[in-house]
Amino acid sequence: MHYDVFNGDADGIIALLQLRLAKPKESVLITGVKRDISLLKQVDITTATSVAVLDISLEKNIQPLQALLDKQVEVFYVDHHRTGEIPNSAKLTTLLNTDANTCTSLLINDFLQGQYASWAIAAAFGDNMQASATALADKTGLTKTEQAQLNELGIYINYNGYGASVDDLHFHPADLYQALLKYPDPFTLINEKGSLFWQLKQAYLADMAKAQSAKVISEQISVKAVQLADEAWARRVSGVFGNDLANQSPDRAHIVLTLNKENKPTEEQESPSLSYTVSLRAPLNNKQGAGDICSLFPTGGGRAAAAGINVLPVGRLEEFIEQVKNYYQG
Repeated sequence: MHYDVFNGDADGIIALLQLRLAKPKESVLITGVKRDISLLKQVDITTATSVAVLDISLEKNIQPLQALLDKQVEVFYVDHHRTGEIPNSAKLTTLLNTDANTCTSLLINDFLQGQYASWAIAAAFGDNMQASATALADKTGLTKTEQAQLNELGIYINYNGYGASVDDLHFHPADLYQALLKYPDPFTLINEKGSLFWQLKQAYLADMAKAQSAKVISEQISVKAVQLADEAWARRVSGVFGNDLANQSPDRAHIVLTLNKENKPTEEQESPSLSYTVSLRAPLNNKQGAGDICSLFPTGGGRAAAAGINVLPVGRLEEFIEQVKNYYQG
């Protein structure tokens, strides 16, 4: 039995989309919200004969990966996050590149020699890799209007992946992936009245309008931190809002905070331990360090340009902001 394991954001979904459009294969799908990256442990090791892993950190999945390899399961691993130590196994094939200007979908695009380049461009835009997306779009001869459309599509698919659980999302990432499989050409989706593109656009614009009133927690030369409301819409825009802020001020790092849902008081516990979910964006003009900074804190990780922490105690917020400030102020 084959398993496809992929991140629920634009990069993960579109990486698999390209791969299966080019190489169709029946598979068991394993995915979740963007921050759910410990996905490989969900593979049933007793039934797996092969696994494709897309856009989740090898470092965060090393134990289940090693277990699969020990069972002689073939694994194809493609990713751009921190790798940690890579196992040495004849059963493991990797396409790993942690460069801040690439993403999993761009790695798959190279692997497939550009068969579905328009989809890869949408994914790169969704991952806020504007320069890389534009360079590939120019190379393939897309007009500025077409580039703008793919930019929108990538952002909307990426937006759908954010939430504390799949209940916060508009579409389960596995369902979204399967729906997109019907569109080898993304422009067919974009030009179809009432399609997923238009449904996600409407939802995105509504949520982002609410985000404009975000509370500013800290604003300094090298870093700005904002807090969103404790609502489902806020959890949905936490990542894309961070990208939006980064594009507006490319010389500054940005932190977007949302209060974790489990902080809500209960009858048994009136004052629960407060914690934040954190999205950190490195300055666009200095795309490094975000993953390293977040990895200093439990439940933190990511890549050079964009990273996060799933559970940051409120009492450690000042410490975190200070770490970000010190890193980027030079």
